Amino acid sequence: MVQQTITTTDTSRLELGRRMFEQALGSSAADFAASLDAVAPGFADMILETEFGNAYQRPGLDLKTRELVIVATCAVIGTAGFDAVKMHIPAALRAGATRAEVVEVLFQIAFSAGLPTAIGALQVAKSVFDALDQQAA
Repeated sequence: MVQQTITTTDTSRLELGRRMFEQALGSSAADFAASLDAVAPGFADMILETEFGNAYQRPGLDLKTRELVIVATCAVIGTAGFDAVKMHIPAALRAGATRAEVVEVLFQIAFSAGLPTAIGALQVAKSVFDALDQQAA
């Protein structure tokens, strides 16, 4: 069996991705990488470089809109995407979205992804809002 390794090709994009990850998500890129490296070495660096170092840098959308799109698309996936919804709602709020905007985005997916998916995503949002309120108290 041949061992395959995911390697990053652009250190500057990887560094840019790490900084963007920390800015957008408010958590450590190193911790994120360590959590995935235990099972898939290099996978987190690929995400940091391509998603945060490349896709997040594209012109045309501000960070708030970008995060709201991510919340919506991850919610549409359903339960498989709910962990990402949980991670990106605070990122959307940090980027300037309001709770009402997050709820409206999740409300809108009911018509493309179905009511059960929207209800599940709204329940995830409520748990995130509750956790943020507890942290603030």
